Amino acid sequence: MKENKNLLAYLALAAVCVIWGTTYLGLRIGVTQFPPFLFSIFRFLTAGPILILLVALSRKAAWPDRTVLFNQAVSGFFMVTLGISVVGWAEMYISSGVAAIICSMMPIWTVLINVFVTKDEQPNWLILLGLATGLTGVVMIFGEHLSEFSNSNYTTGIVLTFAANLSWAIGSIWIKKKNTASNPFFNAGLQMLFGGLFLIPFSLLLDDYGRIQWNESVIYSLVYMSLVGSVAAYACYSYAIKKLPMTLVSLYAYINPIVAVLLGWLVLNEKLNLRIALAIVVTVAGIYIVNKGYQLKVFKKPQPTN
Repeated sequence: MKENKNLLAYLALAAVCVIWGTTYLGLRIGVTQFPPFLFSIFRFLTAGPILILLVALSRKAAWPDRTVLFNQAVSGFFMVTLGISVVGWAEMYISSGVAAIICSMMPIWTVLINVFVTKDEQPNWLILLGLATGLTGVVMIFGEHLSEFSNSNYTTGIVLTFAANLSWAIGSIWIKKKNTASNPFFNAGLQMLFGGLFLIPFSLLLDDYGRIQWNESVIYSLVYMSLVGSVAAYACYSYAIKKLPMTLVSLYAYINPIVAVLLGWLVLNEKLNLRIALAIVVTVAGIYIVNKGYQLKVFKKPQPTN
């Protein structure tokens, strides 16, 4: 039974790796033709209630108490309001591939934060080696875009994405610590609902409503981002983060830029050369090494005696 649950958690993580890699393109399409925070408000205030309703209809989770609601509100603020939505704002200035590459730094933030706040998931040398290897692959991809830093808007987008990435890491660790006894799918819906509500003042202050364009590409992007990128993927992420080690789950951020770069090449004819292909190989090697590091940690754990 435990093996089946672990398999389900790994399948959920695999879905996150692929789906969230595609959402960078969908987000880019949306925010270049629509106010970014308003776009995220529509996305999350659609996706959150849908997921909550689905869980409620399944009758597999009781309505959460005030403590659970507070924990989900905090998670939603860091992950949705200051995390995903700020990445959308940044994508007005940088490409979807570059945004995905920066967000692949999330495992590094997670390791550094975990060093200070927990003793349960301290990384061993093999995990650190894998993270360094994966980051090397990401930097190799990022090196293809260095010339664009001469544009001040581009630099602003980079800084915003780094800040959003750190916020997402903080929110993820908060989830891991606070959501142990609550339904992960209900949690995901509440996080999106609260995150969308917290976005309203950001939209009123920062969005240019003169940029609103209701065309087919915006509508398709919003539907995909709401139903697939949010309802499906966010639920999978919440389930995986509940069942698997935080640093292992964070490795989805290494897969996302690979998917984003490949999708950009296939759909938008973006750059894909030998250096980028080699960087993808290095990144995947880093993920393999981290998995080996976790297997070593599990193997070395003392077994309970009868």
